[in-house]
Amino acid sequence: MGDRLEVVKGHLSAGQVQQSCCSASGCGPGYRTPLDAMKAPQEQIVYLPCIYRNTGINRPDYVATVDVDPKSPTYSKVIHRLEVPNLKDELHHTGWNACSSCFDDPSKRRNRLICPGLISSRIYVIDTGTNPRAPSIHKIVEPTELYWKTGLANPHTTHCLGSGEIMISTIGDPSGNAKGGFVLLDGETFEVKGNWEAPGDHTEFGYDFWYQPRHNVMISTEWGHPKLLAYGFDPQHYAEGKYGQSLHVWDWTTHRRIQDIDLGPEGAIPLEIRFLHNPDEPQGYVGCALSSNVFRFYKTPRGDWATEKVIDIPNKKVEGWALPEMPGLITDILISMDDRFLYFSNWLHGDVRQYDITDRRNPKLVGQLFLGGSICKGGPVKVTHDPELKQQPDPLVLNGRVKAGSAPQMLQLSLDGKRLYVTTSLYSGWDKQFYPDMITEGSLMFIVDVNTDVGGLSLNQNFLVDFGQEPHGPVLAHEVRYPGGDCSSDIWL
Repeated sequence: MGDRLEVVKGHLSAGQVQQSCCSASGCGPGYRTPLDAMKAPQEQIVYLPCIYRNTGINRPDYVATVDVDPKSPTYSKVIHRLEVPNLKDELHHTGWNACSSCFDDPSKRRNRLICPGLISSRIYVIDTGTNPRAPSIHKIVEPTELYWKTGLANPHTTHCLGSGEIMISTIGDPSGNAKGGFVLLDGETFEVKGNWEAPGDHTEFGYDFWYQPRHNVMISTEWGHPKLLAYGFDPQHYAEGKYGQSLHVWDWTTHRRIQDIDLGPEGAIPLEIRFLHNPDEPQGYVGCALSSNVFRFYKTPRGDWATEKVIDIPNKKVEGWALPEMPGLITDILISMDDRFLYFSNWLHGDVRQYDITDRRNPKLVGQLFLGGSICKGGPVKVTHDPELKQQPDPLVLNGRVKAGSAPQMLQLSLDGKRLYVTTSLYSGWDKQFYPDMITEGSLMFIVDVNTDVGGLSLNQNFLVDFGQEPHGPVLAHEVRYPGGDCSSDIWL
């Protein structure tokens, strides 16, 4: 197959998916630079996990393939469903076996999607290379492999490494207690090799991570105890110290934890973390869910790491809700490939935001779009004081009907930065608590069109996937992945 790009009847072939960037002789998966990634062909299909846990429907989760090619007769439709063989896995975040970190290795191919079960601790390795439009299961790593070889459980974020290995962060131990660590998989056999972190150097909490080898660093974040968050969120648990508020800095070479940064209450529950894509840049951003703040982290002249709060989403005083004040609840965060724009979702307030971050310390809001949420007009919640808005936003209306159980959550940006894919499910237990209508009506998937000149967000009226219409009943669709790589999977060395 070499470096050829093959197109079969206008659709992606295995060759095009695996070698989407190979204009340079002998290149491996991904792209030479982030700016090269922005010149890649437009995505034609995407994959996303669909979850039945906590919905009352006794079916296995599955990986959906969605057609996102505007020229295709099946545009905006689920064209394939790969059902896994077990119940209640809670497929959540996914990642690739290879990405731009392996660009210099022509033997590597981006052809396996790694799909951990957040609750089951089972890991599915999905073959997306043989037939990209109809993936199949390549291998299943059973939970005992994680338990016995690493002492870890509840796998979350997957990143491929330049070594060819695959690294997955965890949030728990086999008993459901919090424990932050990192599982290494062999990149060829997908066997569990052991822990990435040095012996005894795990953290109290775990969640997401990003590494930047040119600065010999990895930084990881925190969520909470798996057995406490499994069926919902109790604010008292945060007050009791059962959720995290720290970043952890690791020496990339020695695998040792070298610094802990306590963000305090203003950094409560730091979830998604993103370095700038330029591998020379020693800085990035982290979204803190409960406090609804964004912190910039950066390397100091002394060589250690520090943080500063750069975005603050104020709580809204409300009536008719569980608490007298409602946080935005920042649940996902992305940076465009050119490091110009930052995007995040406020899952409770219901808006997606776009910030110009060319001034790294002073992000400027340039785009905002409400896609439902908990504070819409006509709903049960009345906003009594809002430091930002003069009136409550209009509800989301689809096909002439108000869609109450919806709010923007997971984000994925096209490589060229012009299309933002948005799904609405956070995590089945929390969906059931905060948006019970989503459980009965299913989640949604949108495309938001992005103005990359001056900023601005608008809903693409031609695209909508309603996961309430699935063959076995409403389902909760989560994170979006492109076969050719994306803004939250690819890392440059």
